[in-house]
Amino acid sequence: MKRLELKLLPPVVTLLAAGGMALTAQYLPTLKFVVPEKTALCALLFLSGLLCELSGFLAFWKVRTSINPLRPAQASWMVRHGIYRFTRNPMYLGQLLQLVAWAFWLENLLAFAVLPAYIAYLTRFQIIPEERILSARFGASYAAYQQRVRRWV
Repeated sequence: MKRLELKLLPPVVTLLAAGGMALTAQYLPTLKFVVPEKTALCALLFLSGLLCELSGFLAFWKVRTSINPLRPAQASWMVRHGIYRFTRNPMYLGQLLQLVAWAFWLENLLAFAVLPAYIAYLTRFQIIPEERILSARFGASYAAYQQRVRRWV
């Protein structure tokens, strides 16, 4: 399974999950439900996700470190400020919030079942390998950060 680590860009994984959710909603319409104020709820979730992603990106940009999720060893700086005080993975959290918005938009219960699979895939094949590499690169400083700040929220 190690050969699947750091192979797909997380936004590609997010788009694949969104596609799976759409197919689920299309082919299993009996699990449909109604979301009151759907547009407002989905906009709030989607924009919150976008804000998380943008905050994470800007924190990396500010210290001029690599943002390439497929090459975490290129990181020249360990970012711990801004949104990184609350979550170690704001960009992935943002994409998850956007998928939650999409699930509500689709109004299908089974669309939500894709979310745990998405989290499991990203955690196993993206986040854990990143953490292993960052631990080797930044040592005790990264270990202390891991103890202080949660992986997702």
